[in-house]
Amino acid sequence: MNLLVFLTLFFFGLAIEAQTSPAPTVAEAEEFMNKAEARLADLNVKVNQATWVHDNFITEDTEALAADANDENTAATTELVEGAKRFESLKMPPELERKFKLLKLSLTAPAPKDPKLRRELTQIAASLESDYGKGKYCRKPDDCLDITAIERMMGASRDPNELKDLWIGWHKVGAPMRQRYARFVELSNQGAREIGFKDTGAMSRSNYDMPPDAFSADLERLWQQVRPLYLSLHAYVRSKLAKKYGPQLVPTDGPIPAHLLGNPWAQEWENIYPLLGLPEKSSVDVTALLKTKNLDPKGMVKYGENFFISLGFAPLPQTFWERSLFVKPRDRDVVCHASAWDVDSIDDLRIKICIDITAEDFTTIHHELGHNFYQRAYNKQPYLFRDSANDGFHEAIGDTIALSVTPEYLVKIGLLDKTPDASKDIGLLLARALEKIAFLPFGLMIDQWRWKVFSGEIPPDKYNQGWWDLRLKYQGVAPTSPRTEADFDPGAKYHVAADVPYTRYFLSFIMQFQFHRALAAAAGCPVQGSNTPLHRCSIYDNKEAGRRLNTMLAMGLSRPWQDAMFELTGQRQMDATAILDYFAPLKKWLDEQNRGKPVGW
Repeated sequence: MNLLVFLTLFFFGLAIEAQTSPAPTVAEAEEFMNKAEARLADLNVKVNQATWVHDNFITEDTEALAADANDENTAATTELVEGAKRFESLKMPPELERKFKLLKLSLTAPAPKDPKLRRELTQIAASLESDYGKGKYCRKPDDCLDITAIERMMGASRDPNELKDLWIGWHKVGAPMRQRYARFVELSNQGAREIGFKDTGAMSRSNYDMPPDAFSADLERLWQQVRPLYLSLHAYVRSKLAKKYGPQLVPTDGPIPAHLLGNPWAQEWENIYPLLGLPEKSSVDVTALLKTKNLDPKGMVKYGENFFISLGFAPLPQTFWERSLFVKPRDRDVVCHASAWDVDSIDDLRIKICIDITAEDFTTIHHELGHNFYQRAYNKQPYLFRDSANDGFHEAIGDTIALSVTPEYLVKIGLLDKTPDASKDIGLLLARALEKIAFLPFGLMIDQWRWKVFSGEIPPDKYNQGWWDLRLKYQGVAPTSPRTEADFDPGAKYHVAADVPYTRYFLSFIMQFQFHRALAAAAGCPVQGSNTPLHRCSIYDNKEAGRRLNTMLAMGLSRPWQDAMFELTGQRQMDATAILDYFAPLKKWLDEQNRGKPVGW
């Protein structure tokens, strides 16, 4: 038989088989999905247990165990996504169709089908997170600082030379990651293309119940809503830092050097509040109030739990208190970056945070517990719906609660003797803006950089330049020292090293004010005709606000986020006008202070 005849018969046989092979049915799709969810639920527990051990006991062995668990989960998910292609043309009920879509999008870092390449990707991912967790800056052989110590020192120091030294020292942690990160991008993109996406960034932007380009446009719309407020804050802070450090170090009309903003990444600026010229008692000092109570870390967490209980939520399970990590161990390396865990997707809730008795950690505890209470609210949903309406919702819930940590709330829980006059709240609003508004452009630019890296717009030989170009564009922040492509400054940020998507934080900082405004209204605040400003509203101990919140949380990921948003706020899109309402008195004050001074860079 010649080759032409053989090929003709072969393809004819395939065509006959395709015609006679029965089309898949909805019942078969449901059976496939039920088995897939059960399998993924089991693997998820293994991944969470292995990752928990790794993050709390960083060694080569635990890194290998975490990589193994992630590899097994990635392999199974990749296999299931491939198997799901059989049902692509099948018309399904909406809930089942949504599950198939979520299955396809379920990997943050999609992996190639080739087992050897998939294994390489998971090993790289584990090693990058380990490098960050073990990262230290050693000023001398016997004087090594981890990121927790560096954050504390940069928050307190006013010596520009010390700040510069700490900033440069910490950013060295990224350089050894550079080659592996470029390979990670290459492998992840291959995995994304194999399941039908242009690249990993396009896949990430497909997670928001709207076309990727429409989502990008929505991010820009939100940024333009808040940008004028950020520019006013930036101009005011720059003028005060120029006065403190001199115009040679801080140009009066240019970007602010990154090391002078009280944080290793210049992502939040609340630590420089004392430099901004307001009277000492113009803001409530929550750190001082907490220290007067002689609280231990567990006592800090109890305050956060009690807030949720006051809204009608059940207390956390006993295992939470037994299995969480609240204090940095002295005898081993841990990933101290705060995180919340739902190990079994049911009730094994935990947080991991190296707690200091500070206002910042008080807020962080409320944030992480927001994850835990959200996780428990949706734990009766099918496995693929056990997540937040979009990833920004998960980040927003705890911070929404923290917005209710008002002077009125502090009085109710016995931390503050009496409520100060709201007419003197500029200090309180400025302190909150240094945390919330300062963060917005940083929250936006991380994934702008990452998506450009995945798309190839920022190639490996421009990683660092692309990073600082975006930081200048969005933040008006400049590097502390000259940077080159021998550096890899993105790796000095946990969420890049650990491949944690970051746009969720930008969205959460928008939505938490939107949620706060809606929940405050449900709690009857502000009272119509009163002069109570939105920033003085607290939902503490209001069961109606708690009921409204829980209704949305319990939906999980079962419906598009627009439906969940509507359930709580009556709106179907994200809206930054709540931020503008909240900070309206501060914006007016900042513009008065900035009169005659340059704004922008």
